[in-house]
Amino acid sequence: MPQISRDDLKKKGLKRIFYSIKYSIEGLVYAYRYEQSLWLHGIATIFSICLGIIFKIKLSEWATIFIVLGVILGIELLNTAIEAAVDLVTLEKNPLAKIAKDCGSAATCIVTLVAIVIGLFVFGPYFMRVFS
Repeated sequence: MPQISRDDLKKKGLKRIFYSIKYSIEGLVYAYRYEQSLWLHGIATIFSICLGIIFKIKLSEWATIFIVLGVILGIELLNTAIEAAVDLVTLEKNPLAKIAKDCGSAATCIVTLVAIVIGLFVFGPYFMRVFS
């Protein structure tokens, strides 16, 4: 029997691109609907954008903020995917399932802490000017 590669199974073309975008939006909607931490990141995003507008931050600072916010969102979505995949395999308590879920959560936590530090670097000087 001839072996079929994964590339041969993947559909290509404009229709496939539209479906990819549709599935991405469905994943994002699911995560915002059911993942509390995504709501917290959403609030932090709105807060950061408001601060940027109020302080009239530089273009390079906007770029830094948006990169960080995008990384956090991406990692949070990957963490959600890991949790769903683990739950698909087993809903029983399993040490390996715990490791997978905890490591996904830790990744989100680390990126969030880095984002807080970057936020302090970007917005700190503006707050110092306001309060001094």
